[in-house]
This record gives sequence, structure tokens and C-alpha cells, in this order.
Amino acid sequence: MLDREGPVPVYKQVADLVRDQIERGELKAGDPVPSEAALEKHYDIARTTARRVARELREQGLAYTVQGEGTFVGPPGTPRSPKRMPVYQKIAEEVAERIRRGEIPPNRAIPGEKVMMHRYGVAKVTVRQAVGYLREQGWVFTVPYRGTYVNEPDKWPINKDS
Repeated sequence: MLDREGPVPVYKQVADLVRDQIERGELKAGDPVPSEAALEKHYDIARTTARRVARELREQGLAYTVQGEGTFVGPPGTPRSPKRMPVYQKIAEEVAERIRRGEIPPNRAIPGEKVMMHRYGVAKVTVRQAVGYLREQGWVFTVPYRGTYVNEPDKWPINKDS
């Protein structure tokens, strides 16, 4: 799909593919542009190349970036689509569901950072947010230099839907 040997830089090719999604209406004004991690994984590109994709879309006036939240379709100030659950919360919910079902029993480690980064196609910071969220809720505890482990059920959140 990408011509890695040709004269057009890979980041421009990926930006063109995202622009096509915008023009076809697959990505609408206010929608998030795929994250750097998602672009990295989907197109097998480096993080710096993915970063240049967002810059290229901004320079073309197709997207804008909100520090700490991501890049969104449209010119700056375009209202963002109604907030969906953040990725880190989705990851945390999936891990919590595995704990509920007994797939990861108490006092056993949850998957490590590298495993979760690969499984979910996200950056280390996103995995750390997910683990922090699980810790805040009481699902897990972390032992420095050892890992993060499932708490005893009496420490789990009372409202199992949280």
C-alpha cells in the first residue's frame, strides 16, 4: 500500500490516506485522527513518521492538535465529537473484566507494559494511565520493580460497573 522506495515521503503518503478518509466522510469534523501509536501499528511506521503525519495534516488545514488530547479533524476550534471513553479507560475496563471472570486471579500479575502496548497498539504512557486507573479503583496494586498484581476481591470496587 505504501511505496517506501519512491520519491514521495512515507509520512506524506499516510497523510494522503487519512485525507482520503476525511474526504470520504469516514472521519468527520471533530473526530479524532488515528493516534500516533495506531498509525505506527497500522502502517508499520516509526513514531517520528507518525508525528509528521499529524503535522502534515495540520499544515494542510485538515486537522488541529489539542495538547494531551490528540489531533482532531477540522480547523482549530472545531467542536470535538462527543467524548468517547478514553483509550486508557477502555484498556482498564477490559483488564478489570478479565479479573472479574477469574482469568487473572488475586495476587497474580496483570500483563506487563510491553505486552499491553503491543496488544492495544498504544504508547507506554497510555498503558501507565490504564494501570493507574485500575490502581485508583482498587483492582490492582503495584510492587516496585516486580509488577502490578490483582488485589483481593474485598478491595475491588463495590460498583462492578465502574
